[in-house]
Amino acid sequence: MARIAGIDIPRDKRVVISLTYIYGVGKTTAQEVLKSAGVSEDTRVRDLTEDELSSIRKEFDNLTVEGDLRREVSLNIKRLIEIGSYRGIRHRRGLPVRGQKTKNNSRTRKGPRRTVANKRK
Repeated sequence: MARIAGIDIPRDKRVVISLTYIYGVGKTTAQEVLKSAGVSEDTRVRDLTEDELSSIRKEFDNLTVEGDLRREVSLNIKRLIEIGSYRGIRHRRGLPVRGQKTKNNSRTRKGPRRTVANKRK
């Protein structure tokens, strides 16, 4: 497996798809990285040369990905909670943050249904 940004990316997939396994890299970012590194998107990871891998790694040095990005996101959420903003309060209560309705949906954020007496069978 090729190791980029501290992540082992899958060998048998196309490079553009394999790069999306890195946190903070979507398809568009992967395409831009490959274009600036001069690597074809259709190449399989197992067929990459060491030079191509090193040029891709150099491009990732300029991006915020994986641990740094996770830390940045969590610090942003902590800051919102500390200052007591509306979004911070929604994070603290485990409710949807971006304006979604909560009467019927948002079970992912709210968790399993609980009744008032919590004795539902």
